[in-house]
Amino acid sequence: MPAIQNRLIARLPRKDRTRLLASCEEIELVMSQVLCESGTTTRYAYFPIQGYISLVTPLDGRPILEVGMVGTEGMLGTQLVLGVAAAPLYALVQGPGRAWRVTAAAFRRELLVSKSLRLSLDRYVQVTMSQLASSAACLRFHQIGPRLARWLLMTHDRAQADSFHVTHEFLAYMLGVRRVGVTTAAGALHRQGLIDYSRGDVTVVDRPGLEAAACSCYAADRQAYDDVMH
Repeated sequence: MPAIQNRLIARLPRKDRTRLLASCEEIELVMSQVLCESGTTTRYAYFPIQGYISLVTPLDGRPILEVGMVGTEGMLGTQLVLGVAAAPLYALVQGPGRAWRVTAAAFRRELLVSKSLRLSLDRYVQVTMSQLASSAACLRFHQIGPRLARWLLMTHDRAQADSFHVTHEFLAYMLGVRRVGVTTAAGALHRQGLIDYSRGDVTVVDRPGLEAAACSCYAADRQAYDDVMH
């Protein structure tokens, strides 16, 4: 399968894109790989071209709840755009694939010389802030079933396939709920014919139906990206 280009890089003028990629190396994203930990110095920025990364907020020193996800639409390391070296979140590879990786120093240099890169990433920071706020509201006000549907749609968007591997235990960890709650919610989606689930493999069967079952945060997040990154 050919590599799928990162959307942030693809939107750059050819000269800027070529110069940025010359500073990058293509690396493999390995399932469950920790790319950075909260509070540590950011060594690299990542632009996924396949696969996806969970952004997890820590509590009492332990990663506890997923608040965002990064795939080919975005990047990991937005704090560098703001001139901040410390990583605010724990980043975990959720779906294996490939990414362009650039050192923090080289990335900062590119921000200084590429007006297009700076403008695009300033907009992406705004999108990220909006999505983090949406995640907080979703956790507080929406029930497990619609939240699970939203999470499955977010993963489906980034997996580039109808099927992907995820366990109930991992879903409970990402959604901040008990495993029995995930089992009940997933069972309901399965009975409605929206997903199939077997031995940790999820298949999206009815995408429109899953969108209808999801909370409003999913559509709002996509609209926020489209509006800002036009």
